[in-house]
Amino acid sequence: MFTHVYFGTNDIEKARAFWDAALGALGYSAAPYPNGLIYPSASGAVVVAKPADGAPATWANGHTLGFAAKSYAEVDAFHDNGVAAGGTSEGAPGFRANSPGNMYGAYLRDPDGNKICAYAPNVGPKD
Repeated sequence: MFTHVYFGTNDIEKARAFWDAALGALGYSAAPYPNGLIYPSASGAVVVAKPADGAPATWANGHTLGFAAKSYAEVDAFHDNGVAAGGTSEGAPGFRANSPGNMYGAYLRDPDGNKICAYAPNVGPKD
């Protein structure tokens, strides 16, 4: 549905630690990219880099990017790894009654304040 999403950062190494941990839990890894990182997939890419205009990176209120997870365990690892790597929790893993199908998801903010989440389809009770 998208070609790429670009998140600005002011600290590439801090961003790398967070994004490698959070997206690594979902099976993605960084590839070389000028002035930052790119996490490619078959359906698009996430770019984390310095803003092209040279101004400091800021985050947008109300913006959230959701990643697909294959299992509840991947959602848990996404959240745990992201927090351990310098992110902050915006919602612990759990079922979300307001999501389509009461999916299992978790929310994070990266070190620059960008809000992301991971969701897995509801396949029944956890554990």
